Amino acid sequence: MAAAAAAGSLLLPAVRRRLWGFTEKFLVGGAARRSLYFGGNKLRSTQAATQVVLNVPETRVTRLENGLRVASEDSGLSTCTGTKKRSQLDLELEIENMGAHLNAYTSREQTVYYAKAFSKDLPRAVEILADIIQNSTLGEAEIERERGVILREMQEVETNLQEVVFDYLHATAYQNTALGRTILGPTENIKSINRKDLVDYITTHYKGPRIVLAAAGGVSHDELLELAKFHFGDTLSTHKGEIPALPPCKFTGSEIRVRDDKMPLAHLAVAVEAVGWAHPDTICLMVANTLIGNWDRSFGGGMNLSSKLAQLTCHGNLCHSFQSFNTSYTDTGLWGIYMVCEPATVADMLHTVQKEWIRLCTSVTESEVARAKNLLKTNMLLQLDGSTPICEDIGRQMLCYNRRIPIPELEARVDAVNAETIREVCTKYIYDKSPAIAAVGPIEQLPDFNRIRSNMCWLRD
Repeated sequence: MAAAAAAGSLLLPAVRRRLWGFTEKFLVGGAARRSLYFGGNKLRSTQAATQVVLNVPETRVTRLENGLRVASEDSGLSTCTGTKKRSQLDLELEIENMGAHLNAYTSREQTVYYAKAFSKDLPRAVEILADIIQNSTLGEAEIERERGVILREMQEVETNLQEVVFDYLHATAYQNTALGRTILGPTENIKSINRKDLVDYITTHYKGPRIVLAAAGGVSHDELLELAKFHFGDTLSTHKGEIPALPPCKFTGSEIRVRDDKMPLAHLAVAVEAVGWAHPDTICLMVANTLIGNWDRSFGGGMNLSSKLAQLTCHGNLCHSFQSFNTSYTDTGLWGIYMVCEPATVADMLHTVQKEWIRLCTSVTESEVARAKNLLKTNMLLQLDGSTPICEDIGRQMLCYNRRIPIPELEARVDAVNAETIREVCTKYIYDKSPAIAAVGPIEQLPDFNRIRSNMCWLRD
């Protein structure tokens, strides 16, 4: 027996306390209007994709007097997504009896409290979220229990080398700034944090203008609005004066190397400074990121792979895997690549990557860009498969843009990118720019930073 799903969640900026190295999720939206051509079906496929775009429900947005924003998308599905009032056991039992899900997570810039339930239980779901946000007891015993949980999570993160490398990358790229800190924070902070610290943080930052109540699925916006007014309208205060500005996070071209010759493979990430979510060049950098692509040894295709770097890597047996990334924050970002290599191929792989980056700046072709645009639109649309990711996307876009970007608009922005635009934007952010580098493992063959820096301009064989 299956039930269709929709979700509701509260999203709040996390005041740059931490996020994991990979960006959250990319900006989502955009329909893959261009289809593969099989005989005479191209026009039919294009028309069908257009019809799908037209059938996307409207995202309705309303702002309360205290600044809290309420955003919802009603798709007509059958579901929607320990406090002073409820003990932890009572809360768990209530959620289980509803057949609902309740969770929370933190990124580098946002905190999400999330509930998923049947549409008929929307009032209870919103009331539970409001209760958690505004009435958490934060008892000493609960804090001690969570302290142990966080310390165990930290041990798990330290075994994930990709997480470790991205934490190092942020630490060196954003030295002495909030983005340079890890999500979980240093061990001494975890062991010393107390109830007063948590209460001060909540009362300082959980303000109406910083919060979005988002919902997707079988949700009536008018009903959600009334629930928001009832549960959040009088209790959440606004900022006295303007919302405090986020401290700037300056990018620094630099490196962190953690050499360990006992490890079988070298893990490294190289990135240049990119742009924030709302910057006009974001879409171009997303297309450029798709052009680089990703690859690992489990992929078939060989020299027939669409990514030029994947072809070179496969042909030269240069690495076990690589993955390009484009991580955006409010006013900055990281654009680069993460790779896992044999010790003897680290230098050759890095050289090949830099050559491909320079090719994006100088000689990328229209056919490559067209393929990347289609792939990007497809991937962005696939990320909206279900009410849960749609709900998260609504909340994230409301915090980043103060609106939900319609799919046709995002598709048009992607379609406006061409090879000349890619060359101009990549030259602006990649060519002759100082990178940030994080490397862990047997990295004796990794060239020194000055040589890597010098190869960020025109490379000759």
